Amino acid sequence: MPNWIVAGVQMDCRLGNSADNRAALMAKLRAAAERGAKLIVFPECILTGYGFDSREQARAIAEQLPGPSTDIIAKECAKLGVWAIFGMLESAPDGKLYNACALVGPSGFVAGYRKLHLPCLGADRFTDPGDRPFAVHDLGGLKLGMNICFDGSFPESARILTLLGADLVVLPTNWATNARKMAEVVSSARSWENHIYYLAVNRVGDESGFHYIGLSSAADYLGNVLHFAPEDKEAIFTIEVDPAAAAQKRVVHCHGVYEIDRVNWRRPEMYGPLVEGKPFTGHFNK
Repeated sequence: MPNWIVAGVQMDCRLGNSADNRAALMAKLRAAAERGAKLIVFPECILTGYGFDSREQARAIAEQLPGPSTDIIAKECAKLGVWAIFGMLESAPDGKLYNACALVGPSGFVAGYRKLHLPCLGADRFTDPGDRPFAVHDLGGLKLGMNICFDGSFPESARILTLLGADLVVLPTNWATNARKMAEVVSSARSWENHIYYLAVNRVGDESGFHYIGLSSAADYLGNVLHFAPEDKEAIFTIEVDPAAAAQKRVVHCHGVYEIDRVNWRRPEMYGPLVEGKPFTGHFNK
């Protein structure tokens, strides 16, 4: 099974200006492809911005999935022979509004993901909680799972994707100043817990009174940090992902004496409280 070169693109965007944001994204898509990346990951809400003050403002910039932006970006992916993941606001036919990311590739739109865990911040104050089960997508040798930002604060999110077969979990995110601790620890923690690769891609810049810090990161299946992007600067970086290594969950330090498997030696019969409690329905009535 061949290794994959995966790129993270840490960048700024303009609130409510999808045309300019899409153009900037495509320029960086081409730059990452020139560096050999087959999968290129962008931040949360990179097409739309995040700091909206009402549901109406957010809905005005949202698109359906698939939609105009996924069509345009997928055509560029076809020319380059790459896949891309990028954040946006999704307008669903039933009137709901989601913080989402799209996966597109050489053959077009592959899948969308709707953010499940919503902080009381930015557009997430007004979006609907994601309503689809976790899913893993096979890109042809690389099994990929998607989360968005606050989802990374819940270990169950990456664990379920691991159980579904993910080699790599990506986390498009918008971490502002107060999320620095998350930026420092999430990639290494989630990768180490699940014996997977983990890639968190943050934005930079100032928007609606918040400062976004960058510090995107990636870690390998042993929890080793492969890259920390700079603070407050746009950057494109690449990592090498070995799917076969991620799939082999048992770590043998000394055969029969010291072996560890943090995935297959779980005790699910003891985990009942994890699925107890009232479901989250949103911050406000919509």
